Amino acid sequence: MKQTMHPISVRIEWCRRQSAQAHTESDIDEWRAEADGLRDALMGTDHTDNYQLCPPEVFSRYVLGFQDGTALLRATRVQRMVHAAASETPQPSRVGVDVLLGDVR
Repeated sequence: MKQTMHPISVRIEWCRRQSAQAHTESDIDEWRAEADGLRDALMGTDHTDNYQLCPPEVFSRYVLGFQDGTALLRATRVQRMVHAAASETPQPSRVGVDVLLGDVR
């Protein structure tokens, strides 16, 4: 069976490659901050306070990574719930029984 990577892991790897190809220290810092934001979203941690001391470009890239990572996690959860609901075996209908109240009609 083919193993697929989580979208956040793919994005972190992309940031790492971009950082390796960056030409300035500022660009490197920005790519690393974005990857850190993605990692924090994945790990359920938040280092926004630490990044507020950085230059505004670095801070905004951390926030971008964190927000995108959070959104990717939510999208993955919704996708799993939809998949689970779609693959669930339908239950036979119970005519005359109110399932929520347990009343027989």
